[in-house]
Amino acid sequence: MPPDDSDPVFITGASGFIASQIASRLLDQGRKIRVLSRRPVPHLEKRGGEAIIGSLDATASLARGCAGASAVFHTAARVGVWGPEKEFFQVNVMGTRQVLDAARTAGVPRFIYTSSPSVVYTGGNLSGVNESAPLCTTAPSPYPTTKAIAEREVLAANAPWFSTIALRPHLVIGPGDRHLIPRVLSQARKGKLKIIGTGRNRVDITHIDNVVDAHLLAEQSLSTSANPKTADRAYFITNGEPVVFWDWVNELLRGVSLREVKNRISLGAATIVGGFMESVWRTFRFSTEPPITRFIAKELSTDHWFDISAARRDLGYTPRVSMAEATAQLIAENR
Repeated sequence: MPPDDSDPVFITGASGFIASQIASRLLDQGRKIRVLSRRPVPHLEKRGGEAIIGSLDATASLARGCAGASAVFHTAARVGVWGPEKEFFQVNVMGTRQVLDAARTAGVPRFIYTSSPSVVYTGGNLSGVNESAPLCTTAPSPYPTTKAIAEREVLAANAPWFSTIALRPHLVIGPGDRHLIPRVLSQARKGKLKIIGTGRNRVDITHIDNVVDAHLLAEQSLSTSANPKTADRAYFITNGEPVVFWDWVNELLRGVSLREVKNRISLGAATIVGGFMESVWRTFRFSTEPPITRFIAKELSTDHWFDISAARRDLGYTPRVSMAEATAQLIAENR
């Protein structure tokens, strides 16, 4: 059955980048939304969104959010490249189980999960891989492995009366991003950026508007029939325009009048430094993230671009905001 605009949609992680933008788009469309957030979200409440302050282990909050909902967008996650594995597991795995249980108990028919391309992490190049790539079971960061467990369980929960789908957006940029681009620019201003490896690795980047489009297309796809073909499936979501990462970073830096990155370090050396930093941070229990880890070294020096033909075919996904437009927008916002 198609989504009923009179029924609310429940969104987790509403203070986060992707969830906030999904919520805003749904409000633009006149949809009713409920959002779960650990802190107030006045920008959504002022527009009529119902905010539920709570966490993924708050059973009553999840039940309230799912009651009568036509769909759940589960975007909340413990992100980052560093931290205790138990914290990642608690949020990304146990939290997802809690949301799944609440949705099924409430009879929510559609469940859209925001996963990550890192679920297929190998430590090497990922060049044009598609959804047949196996999920990772080990990585030098708990984020990929816990997201992989959660994705597997979301898709396994699919049933005739409960359709589930997972989306894997890669390196999301755009207005409202408080992490990726601000961090790059901050490091550049401090002169701390270094090209790792050859500097020729290609990556996919995704504009937030395209990511929101994909999520709403996913919801729509799960509403087309009792047994939608997109159910029980994961999809890579990108702009479909891989860039040479360090060339793109330097284009961005030039655009905002910052010095280009010239200094280099080999992947081998960066991996050694990353391992040393990890040991120091564990020993002294620093609360911050190390400036580099083994995982970061691999991510910044290897290919990460993906085949999005399945999303194009099954979801009708077409990136609306190009890389040229996205880059120009970033430069204008950060000058």
